[in-house]
Amino acid sequence: MVTRQVPKPSELRELMKFKKPVFNGKQRRLAAALTIDDLRAIAKRRTPRAVFDYTDGSAEGEISLDRARQAFLDVEFSPSILRGMPDKVDTSTEIFGGPSALPFAIAPTGFTRLMQTEGETAGASAAAAAGIPFTLSTLGTTSIEKVKEANPNGRNWFQLYVMRDREISYDLTKRAATAGFDTLFFTVDTPVAGARLRDRRNGFSIPPQLTPSTIVNAIPRPSWWWDFLTTPKLEFASLTSTGGTVGELLNAAMDPSISFDDLAVIRDLFPGKIVIKGVQNVADAKKLADLGVDGIVLSNHGGRQLDRAPVPFHLLPDVVREVGKDTEIAIDTGIMSGADIVASIALGAKFTLVGRAYLYGLMAGGREGVDRMIDILRDQIERTMTLLGVTTIGELTPHHVTQLQRLTPRAKT
Repeated sequence: MVTRQVPKPSELRELMKFKKPVFNGKQRRLAAALTIDDLRAIAKRRTPRAVFDYTDGSAEGEISLDRARQAFLDVEFSPSILRGMPDKVDTSTEIFGGPSALPFAIAPTGFTRLMQTEGETAGASAAAAAGIPFTLSTLGTTSIEKVKEANPNGRNWFQLYVMRDREISYDLTKRAATAGFDTLFFTVDTPVAGARLRDRRNGFSIPPQLTPSTIVNAIPRPSWWWDFLTTPKLEFASLTSTGGTVGELLNAAMDPSISFDDLAVIRDLFPGKIVIKGVQNVADAKKLADLGVDGIVLSNHGGRQLDRAPVPFHLLPDVVREVGKDTEIAIDTGIMSGADIVASIALGAKFTLVGRAYLYGLMAGGREGVDRMIDILRDQIERTMTLLGVTTIGELTPHHVTQLQRLTPRAKT
């Protein structure tokens, strides 16, 4: 039989300890976000649909993005036990000639102040505080020089599109070098814009146009519109005309004739590291390694260009095997957790880039939201490493990861 007794008042007092209330709504929301998906949910509630869909969406049927995310879900880890682990693992690494406190950087994203008015300034300053690199896009909404002001002592990278007017690209390259940006991402996967159907269906344009549907959508999101209407006009690093859909802007600016000759010119103009972003097969990776580039980024542009493109995470082991000894390999597309980052490093990537995760944090809470995104990924990386039984990034190997097979190519006849 169970023995019962009347609880003493002192015992009840021990149980009745309430959490201190947080009256700041932003801090309360961000503290409750435990995953990148949680930040995404907050961002979706607080951002107009067309802007959120521009960030969240990808090309055509969005198959490339779905497959990239599924690839990370189809991972099985192999932990080691009784390793005598320290209280804290070491997440620092070296990439493209310099240090990073974590094995990821903030990826280049276009039109960033559109998502939330602090834009690239929030991203660069949060990266500085975390000790990780920040990457500015050619289509960024904060100038090269302003990003340098926001991250004066940290590592800044610049992502370059080669444009129809080559002089624009050359001038941006020189400005990035003058501002002390140490790495340039020569981007090769955007000869034309991908078909981003969510944007077309939403009538999304730069800048956003007020229509009956956008006004209705704005009613529960007044803070975003207040910020947008009362802060400086959106300005772009390289475009003088900003009217039209994203696809129209990209097609007017980009040049399908981009070639290896353009790479040679940019290498002569930029004294820092040259990394090729948008590599999607082993043959191209080998050719670039033979040319002596400083690094490559396996990427299908977050699924925003060619739908049904190769999944970078699937491609990673083959590229590492062929060129991993000759050049540093980074990866993006589909990364939504610290476990995804750990799996990428284990399979041979030297580094990773996060784009949408960064923008979800930005939309959820500006600079504080980006800080929260970094904290979430840091905690997940540290916990995954500890549970795997590794104390440093360098201890991660392919033995720690199995890529479970879902999509198997048919034999060619």
